[in-house]
Amino acid sequence: MVSGLIQMAMDRREILGWLREERPEKLELLWREADDTRRRRVGDEVHLRGLIEISNRCIRECHYCGIRAGNRELRRYRMTEEEIMACVAQALAYGYGTVVMQSGEDEGITADWMAGIIRRIRRETPLAVTLSLGERSEADLKAWREAGADRYLLRFETSNPELYARIHPYHRRGEGRSRLEILRALAAMGYEIGSGVMVGIPGQTYDDLAADIALFREIDLDMIGVGPFIPHPATPLGSAAGTLAAPAGEQVPADELMTYKTIALARILCPDANIPSTTALATLNLAEGRELGLSRGANVVMPNLTPRRYRRLYEIYPAKGLPGPESAEQLVRLRRQLAALDRTIGSGAGDPPAYLGRSGAAPLRRVP
Repeated sequence: MVSGLIQMAMDRREILGWLREERPEKLELLWREADDTRRRRVGDEVHLRGLIEISNRCIRECHYCGIRAGNRELRRYRMTEEEIMACVAQALAYGYGTVVMQSGEDEGITADWMAGIIRRIRRETPLAVTLSLGERSEADLKAWREAGADRYLLRFETSNPELYARIHPYHRRGEGRSRLEILRALAAMGYEIGSGVMVGIPGQTYDDLAADIALFREIDLDMIGVGPFIPHPATPLGSAAGTLAAPAGEQVPADELMTYKTIALARILCPDANIPSTTALATLNLAEGRELGLSRGANVVMPNLTPRRYRRLYEIYPAKGLPGPESAEQLVRLRRQLAALDRTIGSGAGDPPAYLGRSGAAPLRRVP
């Protein structure tokens, strides 16, 4: 295929056209262009980020999430520092380049406690540190950056403010901060910034999703996470999603195909970003969802290092918390999958070219 057949400079109208495209022969052009762009711009390496779900405590009431504060049936946990460091040791042993510490918005994760763990990881390992801890104050985010955190992940989920408020009731009450403002603050602090969307939120139109994809490029993301909308049954949207749908013909389906389209378009518009093939995508297609994501623009996988006794309690959507293979088994299986795709496991932290080339950007872990 001749590279560049689909232009990186496509406008929202063209993005919208691809989102509505259903012809297999046309979509094959999209998959091939996304894969070719990925190969040319970020290479054949797949970077592994070891995921540690450190707490399922959360103060928020997001209408789709299984660990929302209102779920009284869920047993809560918060990992200890030593439990987290045991997972970090696993990541190092398996050759991963990054650990990702993720949680609900847990007020028990204080700035000082987390800063101490970040400093310890920096002191004892060469691993990059990624955080995904929700909407935190600028003081907390700055403290963690100064302690050595490299990246922060915070999905804006949808760029439609009315739709966002519908699924985040605390924003309707004037609580919380704009996630786009937080992302801009994170970039100013020198973090690599990751964000993304959910595909198929009830009420999300094709025009909404096209605007989201255009926004990826506008805010110059270093990592883009895309996954299908999968509400937990113990949530308002888990039982009432159908009543909130957009008008006929306008509701974006929360399916596998639309997720692949979004990944492919994100790669073409943001060629240097890191894009994971997500766990949510694999949930929809256990047999080959991860591989199809990797063949349609993705270049990152996040194996789960969370201990089994906690993993089943971090059920943000159905089946997310089910215990899977132990991490060593995951790695063996992943190596086979990547070999079949003519891909290799990346070495080091896997910083995206856009971040490395940005004026004044320098990963803190490289500072003696």
